[in-house]
Amino acid sequence: MTELLHLEWLNEADLFALRQRGREIAASLALDAQDQVRLATALSEVGREVLGHGTVSVHFTVEVERRCLVVTVTSRRRVDGGRVAASTGLAAARRLLDAVSLQDTAAGSVVTLTKNLPRTAWLDDVSLAQVRARLAALAPATPLDELRAQNADLVHTLDQLAARQQDLVRINEELEETNTGVLAMYSQLSQELEETNRGVVALYAELDEKGQLLAQANEAKTRFLRNVSHELRTPVNSILGLADLLQDGSLEDEQRVQVRYLHGSAEALLALVNELLDLARAESGREQVRLTETNLSLLFGELRGTMRPVAEQRGLTLDIPDPDVPVLRTDPELLTRVLRNLLTNALKFTETGCVRMQAARRESGQHVEISVIDTGIGIAPEDQERVFEEFFQVPHRLQQAGAGTGLGLAYARRVTESLGGVLELSSRPGVGSTFTVALPAPLPDDEPDLDATIVGHVLLVDDDAAFRHIIRGLLQGVADRVGEAADGEAALAAARAVPPDVILLDLRMPRMDGATMLSALREEPSLRDIPVVLVTSAEIDAQLRPTLGSVSAVVAKGHLTRRRLISTIQQIVQGPPAGGVG
Repeated sequence: MTELLHLEWLNEADLFALRQRGREIAASLALDAQDQVRLATALSEVGREVLGHGTVSVHFTVEVERRCLVVTVTSRRRVDGGRVAASTGLAAARRLLDAVSLQDTAAGSVVTLTKNLPRTAWLDDVSLAQVRARLAALAPATPLDELRAQNADLVHTLDQLAARQQDLVRINEELEETNTGVLAMYSQLSQELEETNRGVVALYAELDEKGQLLAQANEAKTRFLRNVSHELRTPVNSILGLADLLQDGSLEDEQRVQVRYLHGSAEALLALVNELLDLARAESGREQVRLTETNLSLLFGELRGTMRPVAEQRGLTLDIPDPDVPVLRTDPELLTRVLRNLLTNALKFTETGCVRMQAARRESGQHVEISVIDTGIGIAPEDQERVFEEFFQVPHRLQQAGAGTGLGLAYARRVTESLGGVLELSSRPGVGSTFTVALPAPLPDDEPDLDATIVGHVLLVDDDAAFRHIIRGLLQGVADRVGEAADGEAALAAARAVPPDVILLDLRMPRMDGATMLSALREEPSLRDIPVVLVTSAEIDAQLRPTLGSVSAVVAKGHLTRRRLISTIQQIVQGPPAGGVG
């Protein structure tokens, strides 16, 4: 901190010298004219407040690091701090300077005034020494001289105010012109926007009209396909029947060959008619979706059995393992059509290698993906979306050699969408293709306790070894022991040897069917009380019902799930039998 000047005064005449010194110091420290007036006026106001309290000392110092001028006004006697703090003089000083503070000490009262200095002020030792020398050589000002200086400051301030007022008038005129231009532009934009809106409304009306025409055309096409397909089916079936009759008759070799070609062409035509009907039904939205608990293990097993001969005929490996997701709520019939279509396509366009179908739950847990993966010819990127168009077929020698209509994938995508899912494709030419059916499958929140054993011994009676394998997997962890039998006779022998707690029985079996086995169980006192659950695909009609007697429950194979099977066994074990087939 460097001191520039020290003053002391006793009366009002000294205030003029204080005001003069303040203005000179402000000018020496590169403050502009307005800041000079502000500092001089603040010193005058503060000095007037402390006047009359004995000798007053004033120290002008510069804080180089903070780049500010600090003026300390010290009274030898303590003043009324509350009066001074609330006075108009101190309030005026606070408005004029950067900081003003009042402090009472044992020696008296101290008012500190602070004014920040501009960057143009030279604050080195040489410059500050020159300021001190100028201040020391400055003659004391008379009241008349200070009055002239104040009048000059006032005139200068009035000139500046007049100039600013003129600037304000000019700015207001320019602003008025700008507002006029903005209003004109806004009016023009409003008119253009209104015209644009009218054009957009007309365009939307035209688009709506075009959309209605397209919908009508699509409906007409669908109606045409449906009607024509129905009309074609009858004569095609007649041709097939006549061809079968001719093949059974006495024909020459050449005629037999011709009839065989006729029969094959009629079958291809019937397949085309059926695909047209399926597509027409899907497009029209008349494809009835019946959502139910679907056992994917059974569905995969069915497709494994029906598609394996096709794969073996082409020398390919068909890999359809049991799915990781055993149960899915969907339409099993429609899903089977989609997957059979994808498997047929994969086998058709694969020369060597294998075709695999697998199911897994996505990481989100809300969807199940069923993928058909092949090592076939693949599909070029530019054709990967077009293969889902109606009647489009990728040009390739395998496409030319095999029968096809180009409707299968279009139908598969529409049916998948009707099931609430999406059908996606990823493929690389020469490497293979993957078609993925993604279906919604939220995690169930009412799953039975699958980790607890609920029954001891279960006897499974069914002539289908694959189905017995599936049921054994469904009972994993809930039954201590699962016995198997392929027909009624073997089941009776197993039940006599070790009586089971529950019997799962199919109706349609060789040697001894399910109904006959039920009659045999009722005739043996040691076996008649064993609960029996019918697990069958047969329809329980009025003619079959009386032959079944009393069974504990009936579960359709098409609706069989792990949860349903466990729930049924729980009801039998924990409570009385349901009593009857109904």
